[in-house]
Parts: sequence; C-alpha cells; structure tokens
Amino acid sequence: MSVDIAVPHQTRVDTSKRRFFHHYLEMIAVMLVAMLALGGVVSLVFGLLGHSNLLHYAGLRAFVMTANMTIGMTIWMRFRGHGWASTVEMDGAMVLPIVLLIGPYWAGVLSAGALLAAMHALMLPFMFVVMLRRYSEYAQDHRSHSKGHMATRNA
Repeated sequence: MSVDIAVPHQTRVDTSKRRFFHHYLEMIAVMLVAMLALGGVVSLVFGLLGHSNLLHYAGLRAFVMTANMTIGMTIWMRFRGHGWASTVEMDGAMVLPIVLLIGPYWAGVLSAGALLAAMHALMLPFMFVVMLRRYSEYAQDHRSHSKGHMATRNA
C-alpha cells in the first residue's frame, strides 16, 4: 500500500525534473533560432547599406548576437506565459557574459574567438542558475503558468 503512494509521488518529481530540463533545452533552441534568424536580417540590412563586413568585427558581432538571442528569448518567454520578472532575469543572464567579457576583449586580453566562445559558454550556466532560482516555475508544464499570466498579460 505504501508503494502505491510512493510511486505517484516519485513520478511527479521525475516529471518536474524532466520538464525543467526540457524547458532549458527549449530555451537554448530558441536562442539559436533567434540568433540565426535575426542575424540573417541584420546581415541583409548591413549588406543593403554597403557594409556587409561589419559583422566581421568580433565586438560588434558579440553585441548583435547577444541582442538577437535576448530579443528572441523575451518574445518566446512572454509567449509561453512567463511574467516580466522572470523574463528580465533571463535577459540579464544572457547579457551578463558580454558585459563581463567586452572589457578584456577591448584590452587585448581575449582574442575574437575567445570572446565569442566564452560569451556563449558563460551564457548557458548563467541561464541555468536563473532557472534554478525559480525552479517551480520552470519545472511545471507551460500550460500551467501560461494560464496564470494570461490575466496580467491582458490587463
């Protein structure tokens, strides 16, 4: 009899962990799609203006990539029903690496490749920490928190 009670509880915990990691992977996918899609738009605009080689500058490229990923993440999180506090925290986790690394890059301590690689490498654990801070929000089904934010979104 106690086994019947423990099994549903254990399943619920596993499901929460699975949803949490699914949510994390979904956010990484959103970042990549936004970076590619918006990066293509930026390249097209620069090309039409006759400055197609501007993105060859790593500092500018890092800022553009960060902006593109942050814009995509903001849109996706709001679409999925996250509140502004959660969304801004995630945006901060995505912007923090460029804030920390651009100085060393400009000072010549980091190469262009190291700037871009470190920026992406730091972004993932920073996002994970933000998600852990609000574990219950990120571990639930999207439909659960989408309904909770619909009233505030429409207000």
